[in-house]
Amino acid sequence: MSEAERTFVMIKPDAFARGLVGEVVSRLEDRGLKLVGIKIENMPRERAEEHYGEHEDKPFYDDLVEFITSGPVVPMVWEGQDATRQVRQMIGETDPLEAEPGTIRGDYALDLGRNVVHAADHEDEGANEREISLHFDEDELIDYDQHDAAWLYE
Repeated sequence: MSEAERTFVMIKPDAFARGLVGEVVSRLEDRGLKLVGIKIENMPRERAEEHYGEHEDKPFYDDLVEFITSGPVVPMVWEGQDATRQVRQMIGETDPLEAEPGTIRGDYALDLGRNVVHAADHEDEGANEREISLHFDEDELIDYDQHDAAWLYE
């Protein structure tokens, strides 16, 4: 098996309010990814501004920060072979109208501003490390043996 990669995923307030936390977690587990960090929180505004800082000059920035701080979120860290690419494929396009059926956004999201889940960008090599360290201390990430790993990877 090649080196496992960690990736950041966050369930947004719309999915939390709609009771979709279990569905999102189940889909990622069913894929064979390993959950190594999870919490439920109301994200502080300062952290939301830092998290979405790359969008600060865009017209939707204020609405994005307002939305992500409007209710509970579920930050998570997942691990697996090509985890970032796998997660991005599973969640679908950012715009739910362009997301394929069978993806998380394709099945559960209707609006660009309420698109259920955030995942680190696979094209930005530093995004995972930055987002993981913004939301988790290293001692909050658990290392354990995944019981089915031998059946998932060569």
